[in-house]
Order: sequence, then C-alpha cells, then structure tokens
Amino acid sequence: MPVDKDLIERCRRVRLLLMDCDGVLTDGRLYYGPAGEELKVFHVRDGYGLVAWHEAGFKSGIISGRNSDIVNFRFERLGVQFIRQGNDDKAVVFDDLLTEAGISEQETAYIGDDVPDIAVMRRVAFAAAVADAHPLVKEAAHFVTESKGGYAAVRELIDILLGSRERT
Repeated sequence: MPVDKDLIERCRRVRLLLMDCDGVLTDGRLYYGPAGEELKVFHVRDGYGLVAWHEAGFKSGIISGRNSDIVNFRFERLGVQFIRQGNDDKAVVFDDLLTEAGISEQETAYIGDDVPDIAVMRRVAFAAAVADAHPLVKEAAHFVTESKGGYAAVRELIDILLGSRERT
C-alpha cells in the first residue's frame, strides 16, 4: 500500500478502474494456434481481484487497441461493465466511456504498459504502470506495480485501491 498521503487520497476517490489488456492483463505476448486462432493467458488472481472490486460496489472497464473475442469471453464473465476494443485512440474511447459510466476523470484509475496508454494515464486520478512497462509509461504513472503484466499486477492495484479505504 502506498504510504504517501497524496496517493492514498487519489486511491480513495476511485470508483472506476480502467485497464489496458495486452501487457497488463496478459504478459503481452501473442499466442496463435495451428489454425491461426489467437490464444491469451490470464492470471486467476486478476480475476479474483476484479470480482472483489465489483463486490465492493465499483465499476471496471478495458480499453484495448486490439480486438479479441477472448477478452469479451473472459471479462464479461467477471462482471467487467465496459469493454472497448479495436481503437488505437484510447483518449476518445476514454471520453465516451466516462460519459456512459457517469464517472469523472478524478474518480478513475487506469493501468497500462505501453505508449498508447499515456494519454489516458495523464488524465485520471490514479495512474498505474505494470513493472515491465515501457519507461515512458512508468514516468507517467503515480504508481508502478511490483508485478509484471499478466502476473497479477491488476490484483496488486485492486488491493491498493480497496486497502486505501481501510486506512485512516
């Protein structure tokens, strides 16, 4: 848990957690089967964290530049309310998503790993980067996870966000 009071206050404001997918919820590698089908590997602890986040009454979403039916399959089952794929301009998607969610930038957290994530990270209350993120992404972040993308980094962030509400 961040001990810095500013970070704790940023975390306490968050009602919407947005995430990149490839490189954050996965390890960033692309897997293809023999017939060209795309495969992805997700960490079960990220899933458990998302369930806990939703049970606490908060919303979540994914903004990904790539399209993948696997992402819909996995995250709809976990209760992720907003899944936006196939648009490289994440800032435009972000604006539309905030309007739909009825939540402000200052009530939003975002976790990313690569340069297209920076535009959104600069606008949210709490920006996080995974441990193996591009250096520019780490510079834009308020917090860098200890975990690499695909290895429960999202769970680490959710534990921090939920834990901030328990601190006095």
